Amino acid sequence: MSPGDVTDPRWPRLPRKRRNETVPVIQSAKIMASASTGSRVSCGRDLNCVPEVADTLAAVAKLGFDFLCMPLFHPRFRREFELEPAKSRAGAQTRSDLLLCGRDWNTLIVGKLSPWIDADSEIETERRSSEAALSQELNFSAYLGLPVFMIPLRGPHNANLARLTLCDYNKRICLAIEVGADMPSDAVIDKWLGEPIKAAILPTSIFLTNKKGFPVLSKAHQRVIFRLFKLEAQFIFTGTSRHTDKDFRSYLQYLEYLNQNRPAPNAYELFAKGYEDYLQSPLQPLMDNLESQTYEVFEKDPIKYSQYQQAVYKCLLDRVPEEQKDINVQVLMVLGAGRGPLVNASLRAARQADRKLRVYAVEKNPNAVVTLENWRFEEWGDQVTVVSCDMREWAAPEKADIIVSELLGSFGDNELSPECLDGAQHFLKDDGVSIPCSYTSFLAPLSSSKLYNEVRSCRERDKDPECHFETPYVVRLHNFHQLADPKPCFTFTHPTTDMNNNRYQCLRFSVGCNSVLHGFAGYFETTLYKDVTLSIKPDTHSPGMFSWFPILFPLKQPIPIARDDDVTVRFWRCNNGKKVWYEWAVTEPSCSAIHNPAGRSYTIGL
Repeated sequence: MSPGDVTDPRWPRLPRKRRNETVPVIQSAKIMASASTGSRVSCGRDLNCVPEVADTLAAVAKLGFDFLCMPLFHPRFRREFELEPAKSRAGAQTRSDLLLCGRDWNTLIVGKLSPWIDADSEIETERRSSEAALSQELNFSAYLGLPVFMIPLRGPHNANLARLTLCDYNKRICLAIEVGADMPSDAVIDKWLGEPIKAAILPTSIFLTNKKGFPVLSKAHQRVIFRLFKLEAQFIFTGTSRHTDKDFRSYLQYLEYLNQNRPAPNAYELFAKGYEDYLQSPLQPLMDNLESQTYEVFEKDPIKYSQYQQAVYKCLLDRVPEEQKDINVQVLMVLGAGRGPLVNASLRAARQADRKLRVYAVEKNPNAVVTLENWRFEEWGDQVTVVSCDMREWAAPEKADIIVSELLGSFGDNELSPECLDGAQHFLKDDGVSIPCSYTSFLAPLSSSKLYNEVRSCRERDKDPECHFETPYVVRLHNFHQLADPKPCFTFTHPTTDMNNNRYQCLRFSVGCNSVLHGFAGYFETTLYKDVTLSIKPDTHSPGMFSWFPILFPLKQPIPIARDDDVTVRFWRCNNGKKVWYEWAVTEPSCSAIHNPAGRSYTIGL
């Protein structure tokens, strides 16, 4: 994959590359007509010489390709824009647009910049001519209505090219990577796949030959191809056929074979399909009453409630000896019962442990209470008492042996579990148990121009133009590069003697690569009871659980990072009695502004 040492093709942090390697950048006005909208892989043919456009297009279409990559001007036609008489040469600079109909130009042709153009040449006359030729070719591409125009990056210094064409995180500027025969390290591949990749160039020279004479790829190449499938990249084949006794279709057939035999998505990926890199405002269930459909989505999680059941089961066995199982009735309170899944999990645990249980289902949402009352009438009976009340205001008739809650958000405490459970702690017995008993949030620096652009597009009328960068977002992270392993941020335990829930943390990360910092990913881990846990942290993620996506804390301004830099971020959790908010600021390698000071852009209502 070339080049092997780059993460970000945008100015001011420009690619570092090995000599004579190219990284085409795709400037895309719209997606190709057949690009990754279905299960079939979209593939194109790259040619450097196309004598007859219509005939060549028909030939590649017959082979099964979806589009053709070709120069718009003859590759050896070095136009002169500075010196006479060549500057005033008469006649057409390239062939007529009438050779194809408008629809074919719009959907089937990808333009390529002439290879001699070097906008960063140290020779002034060559640089000026290159600038003029670049402008000419871009304008002609726009005139034809091409969906994509490819611009190669020729070396580590592309400042002038960046100024002319590639500045300011434009969504229409994407990346095409060329996959080489020698694969770089996994760390370098991870870096590249965090970029806004729209296409992968596959030289025929990287293909091996199997026993039957067909082209195949090595296992290392296959792993990269599978990851590119997840990004819905298009593929461009370049070079002549290395398997002369086979039709060129065999390359496409092999790629389609890989597509049909890619690893099956897990439950989390199936649930998250369509939500990749889609920003959502975190829920505020304490301030807002959730809708029935929202409850329904979370109740489908196959893992979360089985873990809660296991936690209650172990807790009951620990609290009630075998000889007391017929006389010791444990009082369990479900705080924030919703539509009843935790009540059902607790009742199943009691049956599993063969222990007696008296349950209080406390829920502040009057609409969800209707569902709870129906559960009690139809199934639970007198074993469950439904309480329509805010847990912080409820005068409990007796103290609880166990309190069970699912008040955690994507950052652990961001749905105000600490404030809720602190308010309810007065009706827990001195030796009582809280499930969960603790939870910890985690942070990790990330690079993602895709997410940066998504946040930037969230600007709202009548609000501060930068307030969307001071708001956390729940998001299924997809097209991103995590720059370091997550580190613990805030920890809360229940029950507790310290009910001050304000927090401050300074975290330092060693990045170890050239990159650009766009924000921080937030995760959490929780201990329900003893060894029963839930986690959305990548390395300990509970298999199959999908109730929570990570949370994103964006930065207003991207921060370039050198290989030897450390990233230091400072995080605050603030509570003024009426609302809770987070503040964050980067202090190394350079200082950012403090984001969301005094909760000016985002708060969580108590």
